Amino acid sequence: MPVTLLGAAEIRTLATELDVTPTKKLGQNFVVDANTVRKIVQVAQVAPGDRVVEVGPGLGSLTLAILEAGASVTAVEIDHRLAERLPRTAAAHGVADGALTVVDADALRVTELPGDPTVLVANLPYNVSVPVLLHFLETFPRLERGVVMVQAEVGERLAAPPGSKVYGAPSVKAAWYGPWRLAGTVSRQVFWPVPNVDSVLVGFRRDSLETSGREPRGDEELRRRTFRIVDAAFQQRRKMLRQALAAVLGGTAAEASAVLERAGVAPTARGEELSIEDFVRIALTV
Repeated sequence: MPVTLLGAAEIRTLATELDVTPTKKLGQNFVVDANTVRKIVQVAQVAPGDRVVEVGPGLGSLTLAILEAGASVTAVEIDHRLAERLPRTAAAHGVADGALTVVDADALRVTELPGDPTVLVANLPYNVSVPVLLHFLETFPRLERGVVMVQAEVGERLAAPPGSKVYGAPSVKAAWYGPWRLAGTVSRQVFWPVPNVDSVLVGFRRDSLETSGREPRGDEELRRRTFRIVDAAFQQRRKMLRQALAAVLGGTAAEASAVLERAGVAPTARGEELSIEDFVRIALTV
């Protein structure tokens, strides 16, 4: 029996049945267009046998499209009503037993995922998209790649190169794990309710010896040290690094300058000019 997708009318009926009104607090905007969820699955290159984790499945539009492609899904849902209803919706749409596992939890607090997923595919709530992505990449090293739908401004920031106007701390932290790319735009009209912001698809692939030809950047202690430096650099992004990083590199601008020079970074540079490699060199020099 093939897996069938949700239509706009059924989505509204389900929401009424569950007394669910999409809320700004949870950043909920349900996708009501089958072509859009299939597009996300295609861009993510989901294949039969893939083990996918989805954050915020909602009523199940994207979930069913992932399952239609032959993957198994671990879905993390914070809304108890939605988490409880999703397995029944999946069964009614032809999903085989065992293909879907629902985790009723806050994605930012999840530390274990059944099914050992290696792919992340999600329509992420706008208000927590960056924290969720960074938490999942940090917590689940077996996640190899993914495609997520996020607010356009967030997606552009995640994929931004050094020197661009939107490059910031999220750009650098995301790059610690591997390269990111903008992978398509999504019309506002495919959502219910229609949001007042544009959305994009953004994709990533985790660096590994197999994908990049080198080992990952470093251990957890180095990541934490690097991220502290990143945060300090962008908290005062108009200041030169010798001033912005004084507190974390010795206490004075002179001490910070000495560390930066040893790392091969100009003390007069600003955070938005530096790549993740530059920040790692600074962290290794401290």
